[in-house]
Amino acid sequence: MKIPITFIRIILSSILSISAISISNAQGHGPLYGLPTPTLAKGGVNLNVAGMSLSTEDETSYMLRYLFSYGITEDLQINLTTPTMIERLDNSPRTRGNSNMPANSDIEASLWYRFFSNAFGVGKRFESTVIFGVSAPTDDVRGQVNVGNSVHGAISTGYASRTWYAWLGGGYQYYLERDNEQLGDLPYASLVVGYRPDIFMGDYPKPDWRIFVESLAEFPGDNKYIAQPNFTEERSKKVLIGSSFLGLYGAWGISFGALVPIVQDLIPGAVKENYRVSFNLSYWL
Repeated sequence: MKIPITFIRIILSSILSISAISISNAQGHGPLYGLPTPTLAKGGVNLNVAGMSLSTEDETSYMLRYLFSYGITEDLQINLTTPTMIERLDNSPRTRGNSNMPANSDIEASLWYRFFSNAFGVGKRFESTVIFGVSAPTDDVRGQVNVGNSVHGAISTGYASRTWYAWLGGGYQYYLERDNEQLGDLPYASLVVGYRPDIFMGDYPKPDWRIFVESLAEFPGDNKYIAQPNFTEERSKKVLIGSSFLGLYGAWGISFGALVPIVQDLIPGAVKENYRVSFNLSYWL
């Protein structure tokens, strides 16, 4: 897959935008696209800058996203993410694109609550986290449909150890009606398996890398026009799979990866995707 020069420029902008921050000990880790379970420690802060791109059969979007996360307690985390759009899609697919950062131009605030955690061995645990978020669009029209505010809920459960990781989750995003038009909703599910090679088991200042195999299944609904009373609900079906890499060094984290569709059973008028690419740079206070 050839990555456009524009996206490389986005990555460089991401790095420069937080390059002045100093270093301390990092906490937390997770996949790039799938729903994770880890939350920040009490009082922990995470600053994240992401370069994101989504390509369809007709066009390609580019944007930067900025994410601020704060650990209210060791099990409760608050997040705020805002976009800088570089190139919008005229006809965007219904997707989130990332567990904590929408693939569209929404501003989103969310709460993560880890309601179950069972540590049963050295570095081993089962845990479950529920997510609730609200968002506001920065554009008025999306795919020739008026776009309103939305609510998002999700739940994820999984296993983490020093070597292996696995998360299974599902979510639902619902857009509110605006001026008699409504974007289609989005039920989705994710499955992630991760591995940390033995060579990266050492403590800081030794680098620490993990690899994840990630998959997403999405079932976006069609847009609704309230003036059409005979509207019948139809859903597309989409399955994407790919890999991502997470590297940690002190307080810094870098993750990057891509997803490609392997199943696209779409309703008439829906656009086909080619790929999704993301590059994240994180810093933990």
